[in-house]
Amino acid sequence: MFEPVLLKNINVQDGHLLSTYEAGGGYQALKKALREHTPDEVIDLVKEANLRGRGGAGFPTGMKWSFVPKQTGKPKYLCCNADEGEPGTFKDRIIMERDPHQLVEGLAVSAYAIGAKTAYVYVRGEYVTAIRRLEEAIAEAHDKGYLGRKILGTDFDFTVHIHCGAGAYICGEETAMLDSLEGKRAQPRLKPPFPAVEGLYASPTVINNVETLACVPHIVMRGSRWFREIGPDKSPGPKLYCVSGQVLKPGLYELPMGIPLRELVESHAGGPLPGRRIKAVIPGGVSAPVIPESGLDVGMDFDSLAAAGSMLGSAGVIVIDDATCMVKVATRIVEFFHHESCGKCTPCREGLDWAVKVLRRVEAGQGEPGDLEQLDALCKGIFGNTFCALGDGAAMGLRAALKHFRDEFAVHIKEHRCPYH
Repeated sequence: MFEPVLLKNINVQDGHLLSTYEAGGGYQALKKALREHTPDEVIDLVKEANLRGRGGAGFPTGMKWSFVPKQTGKPKYLCCNADEGEPGTFKDRIIMERDPHQLVEGLAVSAYAIGAKTAYVYVRGEYVTAIRRLEEAIAEAHDKGYLGRKILGTDFDFTVHIHCGAGAYICGEETAMLDSLEGKRAQPRLKPPFPAVEGLYASPTVINNVETLACVPHIVMRGSRWFREIGPDKSPGPKLYCVSGQVLKPGLYELPMGIPLRELVESHAGGPLPGRRIKAVIPGGVSAPVIPESGLDVGMDFDSLAAAGSMLGSAGVIVIDDATCMVKVATRIVEFFHHESCGKCTPCREGLDWAVKVLRRVEAGQGEPGDLEQLDALCKGIFGNTFCALGDGAAMGLRAALKHFRDEFAVHIKEHRCPYH
């Protein structure tokens, strides 16, 4: 029986308070890291655990930390990406609202490992409760000596600042987030240089997701072997899955990485609504290509989903039943990406504009012969030709919908109507 790790406190009364967190062993990982491990040893622990980033890309966290130069005359920064703008995703919000000290401790241990004295939490501005709880947690930690100067009697100094975003999806991209932190218009940067070498204020910067940072104290306390024993070897550890859409029990589930998608949706989330059948599932937020019902036996981890032509992304699992028009789904998704495009790249800016026009026409029953081929060509022109993954996500999502549900698009064009209306 899997015991929750990251969500163990979310239903505990006053789980957001320091006293509750300490009673459950909170900040012992910080004490252990500062008193028993060098920064390099903490990095090695995270490397050995094979913790992969939970923000979407799945890059090995310890390896990312090791890219930060040891000798530099510049300050080092740690940035937490808590923007969580991916539709279908709400895992980070739950941690910040109900167990914020878990994130604060994760920030402190991670900052010690990379040699940072300052961290910024870039949090989605609509998360009012999460922001307030995080502010209270930071103040409590300062008062108790877990943040500030000479932490726990050591030479480690560390402070955390909160920066509220203004609702721009593009700030989920790490370099666009850095530009926003610097007070600039949020647009992705050309890489290299990568943030670990030249990030915030042109200084070495590590950027991690809330869930990633929350895993760090548990690795320090329980060891890398414990972490690797959960889930598949190439993508180990506990994982938070956000389940929404047309399903009986939507919610946030913590389960081992690699659990079959079908088991997650049908056993844990209760399956489809009465009288309905599952038609498809988006496994990782709307930027992840849709998987038809026949493919639901895939494991929910980075490698298995990539092999199946999709991706884990933020693990925002959106369930779609057989009463839903996939042309409508594809149109809404591409409309979202078009609206959120920063406009920096021509393929994304112009390609998504044309894709929206064609999709709206097809959905309205005004499609023409050649429209599907036009959409195929637009996906090809966008994918792989942009600064960041926003255009890629839109193109992959549309391409998957066209691949698996092309007959629905064809019916709209041939019969000049939506068969689901």
